[in-house]
Amino acid sequence: MSKKSGFGFVLGTVFGATIGTVAGLMLAPRSGAESRAMAADAMNDAWDSAKDAYEVTSQNTAEKVAHIRPVVDATTDELRAKVDAARERMDQVRNSLSDTVAVASVQAQDVISNIASQVNTVVTEASTSDSVEVEAQVEKTDTAASNDTVA
Repeated sequence: MSKKSGFGFVLGTVFGATIGTVAGLMLAPRSGAESRAMAADAMNDAWDSAKDAYEVTSQNTAEKVAHIRPVVDATTDELRAKVDAARERMDQVRNSLSDTVAVASVQAQDVISNIASQVNTVVTEASTSDSVEVEAQVEKTDTAASNDTVA
């Protein structure tokens, strides 16, 4: 860009702003005080309408929350009751299971004791039976040896 065109742009901007200001002052339908008063009134009206909208929305929200709260409280109470009932049932099942395990443990110990005593009885009878057979064979051998010697 050349210096000449840059200077022309700045000069045109200043000239345009000056003409716009003069035209605005000459063609304005009201005085500055009246224009400022109208702008202030418009801002006050906008502020009041925003404030009213906030109050209405706030009141509607409070009413809806007031209607919803009893439903939420009732549902919460119902859920708490169900959770408590489930806990009680779990405690009953746990106690029943503990009792069943205790009884089964005692019965298992009894069965193990019975089997152990039966095994001991069989072992004792087997060892007694073996010793009787061994003694009988010894007697046969002794008798046969004495018969051989006598003959």
